[in-house]
Amino acid sequence: MNYTYMIKCSDGSLYTGWTNNLEKRIDAHNSGNGAKYTKARLPVTLVYYEKFATKEEAMKREYAIKHLSRAQKLKLIKADTAQ
Repeated sequence: MNYTYMIKCSDGSLYTGWTNNLEKRIDAHNSGNGAKYTKARLPVTLVYYEKFATKEEAMKREYAIKHLSRAQKLKLIKADTAQ
């Protein structure tokens, strides 16, 4: 399984990425080994994710989410948590 995910950083910013092991990736971010961007904004919290069968689908969705406005990203997160 492949995942596209969003995490909320300690400064309130959102980071989007993709992985094939969601739990391990979040742990990597929180240990400072996930991404340069999140390293200075710890801790991070998983706020949204989607599952995909292929790496290519997850990467395509990551690209699409990264091009959304902050308001659109927050709306996506809110809609997901309302279910």
